[in-house]
Amino acid sequence: MVQEFIKEAGGSDIRCFVVGDKVVAAMKRQALEGEFRSNLHRGGSATLVRLTPEERSTAVRAARIMGLNVCGVDILRSNHGPVIMEVNSSPGLQGIENTSGKDIADLIIQFIEKRFETLETAKDKSPSSTSARTRTRGKG
Repeated sequence: MVQEFIKEAGGSDIRCFVVGDKVVAAMKRQALEGEFRSNLHRGGSATLVRLTPEERSTAVRAARIMGLNVCGVDILRSNHGPVIMEVNSSPGLQGIENTSGKDIADLIIQFIEKRFETLETAKDKSPSSTSARTRTRGKG
């Protein structure tokens, strides 16, 4: 794989944690001196970051394009706007929860429950639901 080197990123990236159609948390990850990878498990550090509206919409759009309801979107800040480096379908929670102070796992569960309720409501209202079916007599 070949990726453009974004000098102005300065060894940092932004991890946006997307749940549904919303960025629920974000952190700036900074690589160790002389290292370009900012992953926390490689010794990088993390701090809270305020996203621009463009960064927020880029992360949500990337998740939607990939068909993911829950993901981590890694973005670099470049001179020509946010650059997506990776969309991670199974991002770790420890770093983002520790940095943001948010219970991301609970936010994911709330999203799933709300989605399930929406699907159940739609199913109950559909003409093919059990309550709307015509019952037949006999062994049919």
